[in-house]
Order: sequence, then structure tokens, then C-alpha cells
Amino acid sequence: MTEIYRTISTGRGDDVSPTKCRERRRRRIEMRRQAAVFGDPSSSSSSTTRNRDRPDMEVYSSFDVPLKKQARRSEIGGLPTDIGGFFTSPTPSSHHKLETPVTWKGEETEDEPLYGFVSVMGRSRKMEDSVTVKPSLCKPEINQNRPVHFFGVYDGHGGSQVSTLCSTTMHTLVKEELEQRLEEEEAGSEDNVLEKLWRRVMNRSFKRMDEMATRTCVCGTSVPLCNCDPREAAISGSTAVAAVLTQDHIVVANTGDSRAVLCRNGMAIPLSNDHKPDRPDERARIEAAGGRVLVVDGARVEGILATSRAIGDRYLKPMVAWEPEVTFMRRETGDECLILASDGLWDVLSSQLACEIARFCLREEASSSLDLNRMAQDDDSGGEENPSRSVLAATLLTRLALGRQSSDNISVIVIDLKNSS
Repeated sequence: MTEIYRTISTGRGDDVSPTKCRERRRRRIEMRRQAAVFGDPSSSSSSTTRNRDRPDMEVYSSFDVPLKKQARRSEIGGLPTDIGGFFTSPTPSSHHKLETPVTWKGEETEDEPLYGFVSVMGRSRKMEDSVTVKPSLCKPEINQNRPVHFFGVYDGHGGSQVSTLCSTTMHTLVKEELEQRLEEEEAGSEDNVLEKLWRRVMNRSFKRMDEMATRTCVCGTSVPLCNCDPREAAISGSTAVAAVLTQDHIVVANTGDSRAVLCRNGMAIPLSNDHKPDRPDERARIEAAGGRVLVVDGARVEGILATSRAIGDRYLKPMVAWEPEVTFMRRETGDECLILASDGLWDVLSSQLACEIARFCLREEASSSLDLNRMAQDDDSGGEENPSRSVLAATLLTRLALGRQSSDNISVIVIDLKNSS
């Protein structure tokens, strides 16, 4: 979450009213269920002791794991109970009960990539991140009727309504734009023409997404028709980083300070640039639009928003722009993985360190020794089935960010490019 205000300390002691005591007790109970994120789940007493120092911390996690045909068994331990199940629909503001880990076995198509993702509330007061994973989104003409795969991370601020709307809608808009007949208006090499077409697709999709976000109230009704306080819809927004993966290319569109990083031959290659208000070109654009960049706990647009581009944020337009920066890159044999994450990860980890951790988890020989919590799960047939290396990479990155005291929601997607068609 990119904060839009600062929490002001009153200097007074903790509230000891009955309501606050009940709330703290509820949080402690919830944290005990989720303590495995921060340590060995078998040491419940030590985990509880550590978490008592974090009364406002709640964690929500999800992952999805497509498996290869005839996947080999791994000796890595399973995931803790707080990272169980599959991500079906985002419920960022509700206190839902997390199920025990689900062991899933299935077959993927030859063209579907291996991936894993984790999305946790962390130390933030509420969950405003959303994640979308849509393998085999469609088979458009622009990709010679071969499947394209969509991945997106959305980091909300001022509420979760815009990030949730993005997670349920953005891929649909991209699919609609791809399925329209795209005429090659300009001559050039094949890659140049493809790049122009992809840039047009992503720009149109982000524009439509922003228009939808600014027209929709938190209640889900069109703003002119609802009876809600108009300020509620005006203050909500979300960053958006979306990646479309084909057999030959990677297309990344980014608005805000979430980030996409490609690991190629062990080196981190940024596929997006953070949109920060103090970036020289962004500051110039903001000032040309009549806005100001003020330093209030860091550089902020009008002293409020810590990112210079976002979907939504109607009250800060046109200073806060929706236009994405689009990167079009051809895949190479040295490509190892693609990482998409919200700023909760990047605030405490460098791109290079994140790549080194992910590629370590994705190595074939790393599996036998990597054991996150020694909690192997048994499947229905009595055997042992463990998450893919991509899930382990996303989990390890998330835990490291939590260990480094990240104060924000953390959402991470790791896509294994070595084992993807």
C-alpha cells in the first residue's frame, strides 16, 4: 500500500478500554494461527511471544501452483498453515479463516508456465493488495493464435476497492483489446510492428481501467447514481504492474511503484521503472499539470500520495497520471525467472537480491536441501506432494521482506521461465 496519509502519534499510552482489549485478544488468537509465517510453527510459544510485540499485524496468504506433467516428488517441506489453499477471489478487508495447506496434483498444457505467488497483509493495518494470475488468457491473432499468459499485481491505497476492481477486470480488458483485429498501420520489422501493437493494447487497457475506476463508487455503483459520500470514491487508487508472457516475448506495463524484474543469466534486468514524485521527469510532469511535490515523510504529490502514477485517484488528477510505461522484450535462453511484486517487497529488498534468492529456489539441485519449515503434507493417496519451486521462491522472498521489517502489504509472483514453454 502506498500511504496517502501519516499516522500521527498522540504520545499517550495504549487504550485499555474493554473494546480495545477484546480486539487485541482477537488479534492474538488470529496471529497464533498464522505464526508460522514468522518462525517455526512447532514452537508455538516462541512464535506467540514474538508476535505479542506486533498487535496490529495480520497476515493473509494465497498461492497457485500449476504442476508439470508427471511432476517429480520433491524433498522440500510443505508450506505452513497460513499459506494454504488456492487464490480464488480477493477478500482483502474480511477476516476469513485460512484453511490448511491444500496438496494439488494436476496436469498443465504444454504452453502453460510454472508460477507461484504469495500475498500477505504483513504489518499493515489492512489488506489492500490484489493479485491476478491468468495462464492461457486467450489465443489472439497478434500472437499467431498461440496462448498468452497474464500476471498482475495491484497495490491499493485509500481503500482496496480500486485494486480489487483491477484484479477482476484488467485481464478482461487486455483480452478484449487483443481479440479485436489489430491492423498493422506502420511498416517496419516484425518486432517493431509487434511492439507498436502491444503498446497500443496495454495503453488502451490501462486507459479503460482508469475510466472504470474513476466512475465506480466503493459500493460498486456508478458514481453519478449512488448516494454515497463522493469523497469515498475520490480518494481510492491503485498501482498496477501487468505482465503478458508469450513463447517469444515479455510485455510489461507499469503504473506506480510496483515493479517487474527479469532474472537473465543471474543478473536483474528491470522491466519497469518506479513512478516516484521526486523522479525528475515525473516532477516536471506534475508541475506542468499545476501540482506540487512536497516532502511529507518522503516526496508526495501535494504532500499526499507517494506515487506519481496510479489507477483511480480522481481527486489528484491530472497530477497523478494513469499512463503506463510499457516494456517489450524478446525472450532469450538465459532468462531464468520473472518477478512481479508490490513495493512492500522492493522497499526492503534490492532487485538483484530478489533475483538471486529466486534463482536459488528454482535450481534443480536446491530442492533437496531447501526446507522452509519441515512441514511436509501428505496427499490423499498417502504419498508426499510439495509446492513447486516457484511457490517456494515467492514464499522465501515474502518471509525475508517480513524479517527485514517491511511495514506494507507484500505481494509476490515468481514465474519460472526456464521451465516454461
